[in-house]
Amino acid sequence: MVEPGNTSTITNRFYPKELIPLAAVLMIPQVYIDGHAGTTGLRIRDWLGDRRDLNLVLLADESRKDGQARREAIDIADLVVLCLPDHAAASAAAWAKASNTRVLDASTAHRVMPEWVYGLPELDLARRDRIHGAQCVANPGCYPSAFILLIRPLVDAGILVPSTPLSVHALSGYSGGGRSLIEKWEDPQKMLHSLAFETPYALGTVHKHIPEMMQYARLELEPQFVPAVGPFRCGMRVEIPLPAQLLEKHHNPDSVAACLVGRYQDEPFVRVVVHDEPGSIDEHTFDPQACNDTNRIDLHIVPHPSGHTLLIGVLDNLGKGASGVAIQNINIMLDLPESAGLPT
Repeated sequence: MVEPGNTSTITNRFYPKELIPLAAVLMIPQVYIDGHAGTTGLRIRDWLGDRRDLNLVLLADESRKDGQARREAIDIADLVVLCLPDHAAASAAAWAKASNTRVLDASTAHRVMPEWVYGLPELDLARRDRIHGAQCVANPGCYPSAFILLIRPLVDAGILVPSTPLSVHALSGYSGGGRSLIEKWEDPQKMLHSLAFETPYALGTVHKHIPEMMQYARLELEPQFVPAVGPFRCGMRVEIPLPAQLLEKHHNPDSVAACLVGRYQDEPFVRVVVHDEPGSIDEHTFDPQACNDTNRIDLHIVPHPSGHTLLIGVLDNLGKGASGVAIQNINIMLDLPESAGLPT
């Protein structure tokens, strides 16, 4: 075991290095972010900036990619948050297991593994208890968070059957692709930032989010998923059309609305909006950036006179879609107030 005060490569935002043992004596949880310089890790670090109920352990820039320094940081932490590519996250998770350190993984590496708890707190009524007691928690993806929160209650209620063929059109800010996509879209020579339209991508591949979308929405058929990137940094809109023919007998847009309103009425980070009044929709209603810089997700229900329903989820892909829900999970795992440090 490496003593925190003797580890020269470990720095700390809130406590001088020599006082980290004191923080441990005071039972302040030690949280290490492995990958704190990436888009998700940076947002987590920033939103934890004023916290005094946990102690953030960071590696100095010259050591943050050093394997030995990372293992030492994992060894002293109570909880490690992995903001890494999948292969690196798998290795770091093995180190955490060997050190008996609890782990929250923001990558896609472990989201459908049975020994990991899926960290979407609003997924079901038992989810928070499972997250609280888990050794290993997998942070959900941004697109799947909206898709699952919209579809899972309808499947559980029998309004949709698991074999329903669904299609999804999703639009994300370019930060969702990490540093490489940010650099591409912000390169002045490419002039992508001035585009007046979105650009679909991954049309010929099975998107990496499909397995978790199916598993946690309890679907038997793979949805047709059409993702796109827009000329803005953060923000996300996920659209799911439900033709009247897809709803089970005796169900209609009112059933859909009642189900989702009832399911999320007590959820502090989920807002359900039913657009059943004429004139309630304008050009700004479904702005994909409407929830930016918050941990809120808006679930819109748009009924149609023909019996069709349009479901729309709006969230910050780096808020409720990544870093915000990670902080929710950190709070739940460490038995801290769930909303601590989270802007709504």
